[in-house]
Amino acid sequence: MSSRDLFRVTEADPPVLVCADLQCEYLAAGRKHLIADGEVIMARCRQLIALWRDNLWPVIHVKRIAQAAWFNPASNLTNWLDDFKPRPGELAFEHPLPSAYSSARFAEYMSNMRSMRCVVLGFSLDETVLSTVVDGFHRSHRYQVIADAVACRQACVGDVASYKLVVTKVISNFAGILDSAELIGASGRLAV
Repeated sequence: MSSRDLFRVTEADPPVLVCADLQCEYLAAGRKHLIADGEVIMARCRQLIALWRDNLWPVIHVKRIAQAAWFNPASNLTNWLDDFKPRPGELAFEHPLPSAYSSARFAEYMSNMRSMRCVVLGFSLDETVLSTVVDGFHRSHRYQVIADAVACRQACVGDVASYKLVVTKVISNFAGILDSAELIGASGRLAV
């Protein structure tokens, strides 16, 4: 099996939506990790999470609770954004390092799942999404990242669009990359 076979999608696969780091921290003005296009990305995320919830498909929420000096876990900035709080029946995991697999509960849950693919949206493309997809790849877990439903912080050098493009290109070595239009067909149903 080639590495690209890991990205193949079949009808039998349950689509699991992974909502990455949809936290207040990333939309707070003046913060180091501010997402510049947060409102645009949130609109797309709302559309996708509504599709998953309407179809009663599984939703997983991952939240970064870092131990770095810049991250204060006692602050309300670590809270979920109001529209993206986990609902009853949806799984939620907290991870201390960039990868969601740094949560022992998440790693155990994923290792017990078979024949599943994960569709990822959210913030922290250059940290949580990237490291989770790479970790998942090395565990033979299949991920797809929705390019127009993920965002990253302002890069130190250059513009955020170029930085996002480079990070997405790196991720494409470990996961499939789709736009939401490719994921959602004209009928509003899952197309892939």
